[in-house]
Amino acid sequence: MWVFCETRPDGTLAHVARELLGAATTLAGQLGTGVGGVLIGAGVAGAAREAIACGAGRVYLADDPAYAEFDDVRFARLLGRLIREYAPDILLGGATAIGRALLPRVAVETHTGLTADCTRLEIDPVSKLLQQTRPAFGGNLLATIICEKFRPQMATVRPGVFPAAAPDPARRGQVIRIPGAAALGESALRWLEFRPRPRGDVDLRSAEIVVTAGYGTGGAKGVELAAALARALGGVLGASRAVVDAGWVTYPHQVGQTGTTVQPKLYIACGVSGAIQHIVGMQNSEMIVAINKDPQAPVFRFADVAIVGDLFDVIPEILRQLGV
Repeated sequence: MWVFCETRPDGTLAHVARELLGAATTLAGQLGTGVGGVLIGAGVAGAAREAIACGAGRVYLADDPAYAEFDDVRFARLLGRLIREYAPDILLGGATAIGRALLPRVAVETHTGLTADCTRLEIDPVSKLLQQTRPAFGGNLLATIICEKFRPQMATVRPGVFPAAAPDPARRGQVIRIPGAAALGESALRWLEFRPRPRGDVDLRSAEIVVTAGYGTGGAKGVELAAALARALGGVLGASRAVVDAGWVTYPHQVGQTGTTVQPKLYIACGVSGAIQHIVGMQNSEMIVAINKDPQAPVFRFADVAIVGDLFDVIPEILRQLGV
């Protein structure tokens, strides 16, 4: 089982790679096989050691100045060559800008299928096939897909779905260096520049506290209450899809299958009913607090702390006790 391990601009392992290595270790254990990591870049030898610490028994390392900038055409050629040589049964990648650009090309290179933007991965106990679950029809259905005949079985996985593997510096593994960048030929792509995310942009994935406004907030006044609570706690404002569709909050705040999947230390759902499309985007939070005046709201089934009450009464009282 292979994981395409993305790296950050500084050459360290991306968080999504740690998530996938953790998931791959669990899945590989059910199959009785090992985990391999594929690293392509320049100056990423340190990330290879990180990948081993996070569960990779082998790392296929293509470390060359020719790979300094991401080029999905040349990266796909290299990955296709490695797949044909080593024949992995499964290849996982992040459903990130890089993964979404790269893995479809790899699927074409290797004549196999690809399930994109998965929110759950499981091994079928009978067939031993990878069951790949993703939202379909605008997030209204969950589709579980298998790839019976072609290999590798390939999936991109939404960041934040799985907990990141805890690195163990004592782990040992094998690094296989991959030469031959020149043999991949030229690409029609030309790298222009890299622009890092501007400070101040919404970054739900890395937030330790997320306060989400649901449709039960009723409009701009209720959303502002949730935002005030997020500010008081040093967190980030999230929103359900219904709130974004209503135009009360912009899309970058959306949590759920059709938005961002989060795993904060504290998740506070304010007026969120608890539709399954939302739940799968936040159910791995360490602590979930739900505020809803409906005692039968589905969200309470997933909450560690359930507060039954009107958020227009509850949130101001929380703010008062916080001294805001």
